[in-house]
Amino acid sequence: MPNYDLHCHSTASDGLLAPAELVQRAAGNGVDILALTDHDEISGLAEARARAAELGLRFVDGVEVSVSWGGITIHIVGLNIDPGNPQLQQGLQAIRQGRAERAKKMAQDLARAGIPGSLEGAYAYVDNPNLIGRTHFARFLVEKRYVSDVKSAFQNYLVSGKPGYVPHQWATLEEGLACIKAGGGIPVVAHPGRYKLTRTEMRKFLGEFKDGGGAGIEVITSSHSSEQYLEYAILAGEFGFLASRGSDFHGPGESRIDLGKLPQLPADLKPVWHDW
Repeated sequence: MPNYDLHCHSTASDGLLAPAELVQRAAGNGVDILALTDHDEISGLAEARARAAELGLRFVDGVEVSVSWGGITIHIVGLNIDPGNPQLQQGLQAIRQGRAERAKKMAQDLARAGIPGSLEGAYAYVDNPNLIGRTHFARFLVEKRYVSDVKSAFQNYLVSGKPGYVPHQWATLEEGLACIKAGGGIPVVAHPGRYKLTRTEMRKFLGEFKDGGGAGIEVITSSHSSEQYLEYAILAGEFGFLASRGSDFHGPGESRIDLGKLPQLPADLKPVWHDW
């Protein structure tokens, strides 16, 4: 089976590698089909697509859209989008608004917790100032040795109830799905196992996602355990979702699984790429 990796990030959002470097690494790892899915941003797609063409790697235009549902942030990957679609572009621009203001509030909270200079420190890791996010603050916290790694930065400072967490109202689920579908994309729930939802809440969300035009779910992804592979494979079958596979790679030494190094999808699931 070809090696599909349909979820990763470049410096256009919060990844460590430029789009062309990311594609180069994917090709070196044996990826056959790659989707770049930066957060609420498509500015890296042209560079990545051009490098993929040079390397003979099939490239899929993608994006990862932030939505608010049930008081938490959920990410929806859009695959095979048309980056030139005006409605998609306008929708993503609307979603990006407010990131800078949230970053200022995060820095104020961290300063009150005894951590000065975090706003400037986070921006030092940002290539695209419109896309400053928690990962950039996490890298600053690692650099200044407040924590040992990015995962610990999130756990100790950047999640709900911790001193650097600032809630933000993203797009609604309906708006996020409309944005992806306007661009001709296939909406896929990203890393469902990461969300702090009960089983009942997850089923409610998946029902609303499907009713709104959602089509797929990531079954194999870096943040899932082997038990979760099975759990979301069962849910994919139950809801009639297409199954996706993506590393959610952000950078060397920071991501749990490298590009293209995931297990294959279970054979009994219908993959999101079945008719590509």
